[in-house]
Amino acid sequence: MHHSQRMAQKLPSFFKPSFGSQRTAKQLIRDALTTQVRAIDHELCEPGEEDSFFVADLGEVYRQHMRWKKNLPRVRPFFAVKSNPDSMVLGLLAALGTGFDCASKTEIDQVLATGTSPDHIIYAQPCKTSSYIRHAKAINLRQMTFDNADELYKIARHFPEAELFIRIITNDTSSACRLSMKFGAPLHDTSRLLVLAKELGLGVVGISFHVGSGSTDPMAFYYAVKDAYHVFQEATNHGFRIHTLDVGGGFSTATFEATATVLNSALDEFFPACSKVEIIAEPGRYYVASAFTIACNVIARRSIKDPGTGVTSYMLYINDGVYGNFSNIIFDHQKPTAEILPHSNGSGHASSAVRPSTDIKYSVWGPTCDGIDRITECIQFSQVINIGDWLSFEEMGAYTMCSATQFNGFSNSHNVIYVSSEPNTKALVGI
Repeated sequence: MHHSQRMAQKLPSFFKPSFGSQRTAKQLIRDALTTQVRAIDHELCEPGEEDSFFVADLGEVYRQHMRWKKNLPRVRPFFAVKSNPDSMVLGLLAALGTGFDCASKTEIDQVLATGTSPDHIIYAQPCKTSSYIRHAKAINLRQMTFDNADELYKIARHFPEAELFIRIITNDTSSACRLSMKFGAPLHDTSRLLVLAKELGLGVVGISFHVGSGSTDPMAFYYAVKDAYHVFQEATNHGFRIHTLDVGGGFSTATFEATATVLNSALDEFFPACSKVEIIAEPGRYYVASAFTIACNVIARRSIKDPGTGVTSYMLYINDGVYGNFSNIIFDHQKPTAEILPHSNGSGHASSAVRPSTDIKYSVWGPTCDGIDRITECIQFSQVINIGDWLSFEEMGAYTMCSATQFNGFSNSHNVIYVSSEPNTKALVGI
């Protein structure tokens, strides 16, 4: 039997919880994690059967959607597929009525596979491949962004009927991943671009911006909306009828309510409901970051004794790393934190119950032969961690499996167990 088929049998598509219980979402996830690791015998399993795996709580995605609707009732979310293109997540969000922000043919086709209409997709990539534009025309996906003159000429050649959003540059210095360094038309150039669009016979129907991924300053949205209003007036003066404002992504779970307050205030000031301008956004990590937890196996351990103090610390090597699902450390500036998963699988590597008088220091490393493949420089546990033990990491739903590689021949494991701490999601995803 092929390895992928064995893993499909090992990892049920949906862990069946008892919805009538009072278990918390965290307990439900932990149950699924420990059930899986206890089923793996490290002495007998086939190569790859002990690969890392995720547990995804679709109920958390659902709760984030309800939270969005409560705090930003005027703003329709278009989920940024790049953050996590998991098919179950896409299916759930499609059932909840969200739109989708796509940047490539592959992402567009993934969303179409959920039954989503092209009308509910925005091709939010200001610098597009010509053949992808022709693909968008073939499926009648009209909404797309631009931020430069060459893009307008390209669209005029391949899809002149497109409905265009001019993307403007913003101050994104407070974000974890700045995007205005790469995309966005400066405000002093927007009028020239609008004139060119008019000369080419193109239709500009929207304005978009992005304050940067993982923004920490809610006021960034206020100033961006203010700038968008300036461009809205310019576009109107050039004869365009702007009907949509796209406020982009950058929504952090930690600051969401504060951001929503600022954004709502800015919208009421510059684009009030009476203006009839539709408001959309492109949240990504907001929906998925907290919904996924990963479990990784400790495959090796080195002891390091300090010659001065005599204290022993350990280097732990696990079967996933920064070239795999921990790519968020490199690309997204994240700092995943390990927890020990209790297990007993009869292999002789059960987690030790020893509790030393002082915490033991560990560093955690990935499996590749590259020195930068380090997950954690230093973490302390009051417990001995052995080869064969498992570590779990929460908040692993954004920019993880989507940017994993197969460097050094290691699997970019996408094994996922799905649970739901919200009964409503069960019917929505057809389970």
